[in-house]
Amino acid sequence: MNILITGSNGQLGNTMRVLSKEHPKHHYFLTDVVEADGVSVLDITDKQAVSVFVEANAIDLIVNCAAYTNVDKAEEDEATAMKINAEALQVLGSQGVKVLHISTDYVFSGDEHVPCRETDPVGPRTAYGRTKYEGEKRLLAVCPEAVILRTAWLYSEYGNNFVKTMIKLGKERKELGVVFDQIGTPTYATDLAKAIYTVIETPVWHPGIYHFTNEGVCSWFDFTLAIHDLAGITDCRVRPILSEEYAYKTPRPHYSVLDKSKFKKTFNVQIPHWLDGLKRCMKSLHS
Repeated sequence: MNILITGSNGQLGNTMRVLSKEHPKHHYFLTDVVEADGVSVLDITDKQAVSVFVEANAIDLIVNCAAYTNVDKAEEDEATAMKINAEALQVLGSQGVKVLHISTDYVFSGDEHVPCRETDPVGPRTAYGRTKYEGEKRLLAVCPEAVILRTAWLYSEYGNNFVKTMIKLGKERKELGVVFDQIGTPTYATDLAKAIYTVIETPVWHPGIYHFTNEGVCSWFDFTLAIHDLAGITDCRVRPILSEEYAYKTPRPHYSVLDKSKFKKTFNVQIPHWLDGLKRCMKSLHS
């Protein structure tokens, strides 16, 4: 297949590019809003530009890794977040090709106490969550055969993310306060990318909404302790704090664990535990 990967400069897009070497039977077109080595410029909100690109390169599948993900800035500029997270999905979904799109746990309220299923009611409480859910709706309206993967707490070797920030701060400071009352599942981008390739290469296309994260649950506090342990950071005391003690501009979900039963059953896969994913990422960062 000819596969268009949008958002190729981001965490997931970069990971998809690296893993594409393990799937050489496909031809990949890497795009983003900024040109980079091997990455072409494509504005996914520009319907004409996207249509020309898809037709010129005989694209069979679009994997949309592009998103406006800055939760706080989205509150200040919801119009831009809506353009990238929702309007662009209408553009991508109207090209007459298969679409695989990455969404988020933020479509839920965060008040749940059991893992969220795909059929559970949504209730986004942030501009980011609202725009991502609107994107899901717009995509399915024009492309009912799309696959949507909701994920959470994504990190990788690329760009800025929680893992790299905690390593940096752990080396710079003697003490860190990290929230312990927000529960979720860290997701290693490599494992999410492998899941995407599983969807792509399964002989039968299975449209619909799925949840995918690593297995297990933890708080940001627990996650930080594991990061520091694996990084060999011993001189920084990590102190558990409540969300209300941290100066969030935008509320974060208190519980954002996703039920992955549907994905595991449909694609017959086992998903690694979050600590296993973190160990592999840390080994990669160290090397």
